[in-house]
Amino acid sequence: MSETVSEQQGTGRAKGRLYGVGLGPGDPSLMTVRAVQVIAEADVIAYHSARHGRSIARSIAAGHLRADHIEEALVYPVTTESTDHPGGYRGALDEFYEASAARLAAHLDAGRTVAVISEGDPLFYGSYQHMHKRLADRYPTEVIPGVTSVSAAAARLGTPLVEADEVLTILPGTLPEEELTARLAATDAAVVMKLGRTFPTVRRALERSGRMPEARYVERATMAGERTDRLAAIDADSVPYFSVAVVPSRIASPTPEPAPASAPAAAPETGHGEVVVVGTGPAGPLWLTPESRGALAAAEDLVGYTTYLDRVPVRPGQLRHGSDNKVESERAELALDLARRGRRVAVVSGGDPGVFAMATAVLEVASQDPYRSVPVRVLPGVTAANAAAARAGAPLGHDYAVISLSDRLKPWEVIAERLRSAVAADLVLALYNPGSRSRTWQVAKARELLLEHRAPDTPVVLARDVGGPEESVRTVHLTDLDPTQVDMRTILLIGSSQTQAVHRDDGTEIVWTPRRYPEG
Repeated sequence: MSETVSEQQGTGRAKGRLYGVGLGPGDPSLMTVRAVQVIAEADVIAYHSARHGRSIARSIAAGHLRADHIEEALVYPVTTESTDHPGGYRGALDEFYEASAARLAAHLDAGRTVAVISEGDPLFYGSYQHMHKRLADRYPTEVIPGVTSVSAAAARLGTPLVEADEVLTILPGTLPEEELTARLAATDAAVVMKLGRTFPTVRRALERSGRMPEARYVERATMAGERTDRLAAIDADSVPYFSVAVVPSRIASPTPEPAPASAPAAAPETGHGEVVVVGTGPAGPLWLTPESRGALAAAEDLVGYTTYLDRVPVRPGQLRHGSDNKVESERAELALDLARRGRRVAVVSGGDPGVFAMATAVLEVASQDPYRSVPVRVLPGVTAANAAAARAGAPLGHDYAVISLSDRLKPWEVIAERLRSAVAADLVLALYNPGSRSRTWQVAKARELLLEHRAPDTPVVLARDVGGPEESVRTVHLTDLDPTQVDMRTILLIGSSQTQAVHRDDGTEIVWTPRRYPEG
């Protein structure tokens, strides 16, 4: 150092300026002009390093360092989570960051300009951010952005990360495997950072989420020793920390030519297709599971009732086959025919596909020749009964029965007998498909049957368009249930003898069924 910090303190100088300088992914020629200017003007160059003392940030900027630069090497006290520090790994790091910030503050108080150099971008998983949080509120500060490893990896792969309305998700490999799997399944494109020892976990998450065929590997992008390959071909023992997994744009990836929907059932099979029956929940995207979101994004063809298809974002290159709500078998056959030709097909269903929805129709057709060899998966969704129950409180907290009031596919006599049996057993009832323009009397008849066994003041939840723009959830007594207030977008939850409807101090009413049933 040309002079010590203590020698400059008390001289009345103005405080120095703090810079967080992004150096880019590794190649010094990718440093920005502003980064080079700041380094040239700085009095102090600070950089983080591991205990071996080598700093990647310093090596990138080495060509711009001067002999009279004051260098502050901020050396991490630990490199793994094993430590004897009383506060554990996090405590050791916090203590280190506080001490490092104090060292830089001394220079700033002495009027020196301090540049903390960081590979990539300073505020993107960068070590600089820990200095920024501790110093930026006390000193004039400027952050110089840098090219991230994400951009460098995409450039080296020569493939778009995202296109049009696709969503890019950036994940640390340190997340738990289940979390990684869910997020990879749900997103369009992804980059997983911080590989190294996390690589086996990341690899399993890519396999479990179905993204392994798309995944690419980039190591030390723009640096010496750069390597790119299919991620499936990478040996876990050879993966360093400075590597990323990339799941690039699906739109940019080439896809097979679409098969015509009207092609004959005997067309040649490719053996690569699949049908996934996807439950979209009761309304829009907030009700989609990550797995379902991923399946919808991965499909080449979407088949379904037009109202449900409209809930799915339009994606370039994806074909949509919409129809009305009375041709379930035809939809199933179309989906299976497309899959036989090698297409990835998602059959879009409302709610849960296995509850009065499309899963049964698809599986029924798939059980017949010539579709027995077509792979079929069913992905669950939030069904209307659970969505309505959550809005009302917990009316399904004990045993309950689910019954459809539609007599289109079964006679009313069967429905009536099931209602009598369920209500005699004192089960809470979730009644689907209670009414429509062509079915106007079933709700009144059901109420009459229920009142034979239930008290007139039994709570009934009327939930309409749950999760949608016209959502309405209210509770009435069974005797006051008005059939004219019920349509196909409504589900009814009929309480048992134990179900409670309670008004709370905030003016809300909650409905719940005790988990304990009285003895005797």
